[in-house]
Amino acid sequence: MTESRVTPPPNPLPHHAVPPPLAGGGRGRGRGHVVQRRVFLAGAAVLGGCSVLPQPAYVQRSTWPLSISPPEPRPARPHGKVLLVRDFQAAPGLDQLGVQWLNADGSVHVDFYNLWEVTPARAAADDARRWLAASGLFAAVVSPDSGVSADVTLEGELTTFAADPRVLQGRVGLSMTVLDQRTTPPRVRTQKTLTASAHMMADTPAGVVAAQRAALAGMLGEIVAEMGRLT
Repeated sequence: MTESRVTPPPNPLPHHAVPPPLAGGGRGRGRGHVVQRRVFLAGAAVLGGCSVLPQPAYVQRSTWPLSISPPEPRPARPHGKVLLVRDFQAAPGLDQLGVQWLNADGSVHVDFYNLWEVTPARAAADDARRWLAASGLFAAVVSPDSGVSADVTLEGELTTFAADPRVLQGRVGLSMTVLDQRTTPPRVRTQKTLTASAHMMADTPAGVVAAQRAALAGMLGEIVAEMGRLT
């Protein structure tokens, strides 16, 4: 980068020959201000075209899916119950798209450059519906907007969804409640907290994503197993 210098224009008159301000001072001061303004603008143009400030490196954002395919589907039970899986709630801090992991001091890092396609709580509920529908435990598995009357309802709150690079683990936690809708009021069948973990193969954002997906798959298997014990 070639250094550019701005040299103010020479005074066309010797110092003693500079004309005094005109009466009232308006036009004389205006001419001096115009010269100074031109010099300032010229300097700003040179500096603007040759900045010495470091330019930040461009980092591309990555979006990661949380759709986990269920195992081989089994036929639905012809005379089984209808299960309603409500949308899962998210514990404070888990309603964000940024991939999360723990820092060395235990604080939570929410990444700006690595994002989930949907929030983890929404993904977990959608995945739970697919896994339970494929399990063959029920006649049907429906969502809240289906308009179908259900015999059993599954509710949940996602309590953990962050990897811990300090121990190379992805971790998922869900507080679940199962209600029998055939009684008035609905009867609580079970309340449990499920947890699952998976090994991180690499201490990188991609390693965090892979571990969180594996941990989520483990938790979905626990949901199916728990619902199987209740049918």
